[in-house]
Amino acid sequence: MAKKLRIDWFMFAIAASLALFGSVMVYSASAMISLKETANNPDGATQFSYFFKQFGFTLGGLVVMLIASKIDYHIFNNKAVVYALVGITCLLLLAVLGFPAINGARRWIRVPGMSFQPSEIAKVIMPIFLAYFLTKNEKSVGDLRETVLPCLLILGLVGGLIMLEPDLGTTIVLCAIFAAVYFAAGANIFHFAAVGISLSAIGVAALIFAPWRMARLMAFLNPWENSDGSAYQVVQGLYAIGSGGIIGEGFAKGQQKLFYLPYPYSDFIFAVVGEELGLIGTLAVVIAFGLLLWRGTRAALMAPDRFGKLLGIGIITGLIVQALFNISVVLSIVPAKGIPLPFISYGGSSILVTLGAVGILLNISQYAGFVSIGSKADEELPKRKRRSKLGLR
Repeated sequence: MAKKLRIDWFMFAIAASLALFGSVMVYSASAMISLKETANNPDGATQFSYFFKQFGFTLGGLVVMLIASKIDYHIFNNKAVVYALVGITCLLLLAVLGFPAINGARRWIRVPGMSFQPSEIAKVIMPIFLAYFLTKNEKSVGDLRETVLPCLLILGLVGGLIMLEPDLGTTIVLCAIFAAVYFAAGANIFHFAAVGISLSAIGVAALIFAPWRMARLMAFLNPWENSDGSAYQVVQGLYAIGSGGIIGEGFAKGQQKLFYLPYPYSDFIFAVVGEELGLIGTLAVVIAFGLLLWRGTRAALMAPDRFGKLLGIGIITGLIVQALFNISVVLSIVPAKGIPLPFISYGGSSILVTLGAVGILLNISQYAGFVSIGSKADEELPKRKRRSKLGLR
């Protein structure tokens, strides 16, 4: 057993603040759309339909985060648990393919009254599997057949099912998680380079053989020539960011969300933040993610065991890579991808899983910097303190 610290309330406050801020921004981005969609509602039109859903999921996510922070993360360092989670995730991803497509994609399992996106779970299950497997095979981590190929097999299985939805953005996030955890585990540099080149080649092929992805790439290279077509959303996002200036137009006073910017409460909500809160607001969001990266990385690096370190690195990598991709898409730094902004974009699956992932990080942080009780180092600590008081070394 390891000694236990208090919960990292600073990390908790960052995640909770981002999530609550996201609920407020979802209201601002969706109010007029909600009014239009509920115009024929027998109970009367409302501007709060999206907000109430998001706020409810946010409160639920905060509860999930607190519960996850109380559950010993070592529960995931178990073969039966890990492979059960991987199997359930794959079954859910298969089930998604049986539902009708929405905007050309099958990403949701829909039941009366709600929907669920299984690919969100994969962003947490992948770090858990990699941390378990690379801890179990610590001595053979550089062995291509015994360690690297089995990890790639699971990545290919989960990522391949997500690609069938199709969802290249989430697959890229999973690849980034794999790269970070594999590197931290002590990867053979030649194997790491070979895997990186192979994954990049697969990514290029996914672009070449998918006409809609090539259209997005062309729109990214010259958005203004395609402003009425494939680059419409990107251009409207840039207009929103540019209109905000330093201090923004003011909360709820943005114009691009008024049926110019498609789905402003989802993947492009950062553009609404930029227009209404300006450079100050967008920098505050980026700084918040930077602080989360600091606390998450700190918890991972100070974890008392290898499993905790790798699990923490995988989780924080997934969160930050998502944020970077989303912000980069809105700023037209990378081609458009359907990746939500963690904590802030509308979506119950995203907010529940994201806050749950932070809960696991919070649990890891409670063991940070401690050695096992009863160890020789622990027994020597009182002696060192007494010697220090006497001025001895």
